Amino acid sequence: MQLVNALLIAIPLALASNSSGCDAQDAWTACEVANTGTEVNVGASTGSGGGGSQNTGGARGGSESAGPTAPAEPQCVVELRRCDIDYQVEAPPEVTIEDLASFRPAVPQLGGEPAGFGVVGMPTNVYAAASAQEIPGQILGWDVVVRFEPATYVFSYGDGTTVRSPSGGSPWSALGQPQFTPTATSHVYSERGIYPVSVTVEYTAAVTFGSTWRDVPGVVTASAGGYAVDVREVRTALVDRTCTEDPAGPGC
Repeated sequence: MQLVNALLIAIPLALASNSSGCDAQDAWTACEVANTGTEVNVGASTGSGGGGSQNTGGARGGSESAGPTAPAEPQCVVELRRCDIDYQVEAPPEVTIEDLASFRPAVPQLGGEPAGFGVVGMPTNVYAAASAQEIPGQILGWDVVVRFEPATYVFSYGDGTTVRSPSGGSPWSALGQPQFTPTATSHVYSERGIYPVSVTVEYTAAVTFGSTWRDVPGVVTASAGGYAVDVREVRTALVDRTCTEDPAGPGC
């Protein structure tokens, strides 16, 4: 065996199966390699043919050969082979809105003004509050985070009237409006009575398995109720004295 400087040639091979003759462990085959830190020496035999032959006989006028044949350049091909490795890549599952049944967004907050009261023929302001939420959990055995964002507020005013709004509304003071003026979520009752008001928030959903967010078609809802509005009539009368001055006067 003669050590010579040679170019290391790597040949990539496809993954081999058990039928390729590899054992159960990773098999790496290579020529003898010596690394001095400044160069890599690859060992290979020079083979036969250390010297060529010269044609000295034959007919007159025959020519001699050019001389001894030069030894073949030592060559070594390095083969790198990994055996018996089965690579499997699993993609996260497609998520439907039904898969989010165990993930529930928080119930919205519901209120109104005047607090618990209304006046026939005048706007009663109703509003709700909901926010985006991120909930961790598992879907089909995968760790996941589900994000809910409020998209639509559906108000039910208790008299058969409903309104869909992209926002939950706000108090009059936050809107800079005086009392009993219309808002995007206010309602005018035409008769006296106690009306159960409720709101349903429709949330859009998205999921992430640790990298990017993926939208889930459909909506998830959360509802709040238990807010009763006592609607009353207000009558006015012209009097010559205030109730302080005449407690027994009309309307006092």
